[in-house]
Amino acid sequence: MAKRKKLTKGQHRRIKANLSSKLKNEKIDWQDDELGEQQSGIVISRFGQHADVEDENGSIYRCNIRRTVKSLVCGDRVVWRLGKETQHAVSGVIEAVHERSSELSRPDVYDGLKPIAANIDQIFIVSSILPAFNPDIIDRYLVATELTGIEPVIVLNKVDLVTDDEQQALIQSQLALYQSIGYQVIEVSSKTGTGIDAIRERLKDRTSIFVGQSGVGKSTLVNTLMPGLDLLTQQVSDNSGLGQHTTTVARLYHLPDSGSLIDSPGIREFGLWHLTPEQVDAGFIEFQPFFGHCKFRDCKHQNDPGCALVAAVDEGQIDAVRFASYQRILASLDGNKLTSRFQ
Repeated sequence: MAKRKKLTKGQHRRIKANLSSKLKNEKIDWQDDELGEQQSGIVISRFGQHADVEDENGSIYRCNIRRTVKSLVCGDRVVWRLGKETQHAVSGVIEAVHERSSELSRPDVYDGLKPIAANIDQIFIVSSILPAFNPDIIDRYLVATELTGIEPVIVLNKVDLVTDDEQQALIQSQLALYQSIGYQVIEVSSKTGTGIDAIRERLKDRTSIFVGQSGVGKSTLVNTLMPGLDLLTQQVSDNSGLGQHTTTVARLYHLPDSGSLIDSPGIREFGLWHLTPEQVDAGFIEFQPFFGHCKFRDCKHQNDPGCALVAAVDEGQIDAVRFASYQRILASLDGNKLTSRFQ
């Protein structure tokens, strides 16, 4: 069998535009006398020009989106109206969006920062023992979450796989550092059940989202917390109707006890290449007392003479491992020429 050629970015964009155009052509123009009274709802998922909205009784309806609604994502609280008749699998129309308490976005080369979920209370940063415990990746996630204003929780998964005493000591030392900074850390194993109850307690009465690289066990963890989620996800895919041709993947689920979970494979990783050095600075919360005290105003916090951060590391006030991670993130910004698109 011949090897299939990968599509270029331009080809992906044209396909997306063509599908979006088809959906627009299918869109229904509701008249006021064809709609019921305004009511409140929450967006369960967004599908191109349509969205699934849950009403106050827990029923879900596929809706059109008014052209006046400029931005709509999973988790948005909306004002919508139910149609007196369902037309082409569409049951109503979204007319307005309430102000968001929080917004989670990711950088996109063509569209700038794209919101992907709204009104989130906490972000679970999932790392694991395997394929490898990597504090650098956790630090990058922490920078991204600090800029959103959404509370982060660090989850170390697959703790049952730790067998080496030296590895255990190293990991515990790093986790203790995050706790000393002020972050909550939960050690978890889906296999043994360790930490599952602690996560369930954190999920209660909150809207949460899990992020983490491939292989850290995020999906297994989510399914442990919500048995049957795989089946439900497949059912949604099979019956997505107008949504089956779109690229939107975020969806909100209600947890058995209380609280909600937004599942989105598209949020495996936050890129930081669009950030300014000042924004990276803000992501390292324990460094804040030392910024502004360097000898030179344009200090790059690398090998600059009179750097207050370097002095704090030497005096044990800033952890050397975290500072090295900070320097690597700053260095990664210099080589990216796309940052200007986000300023």
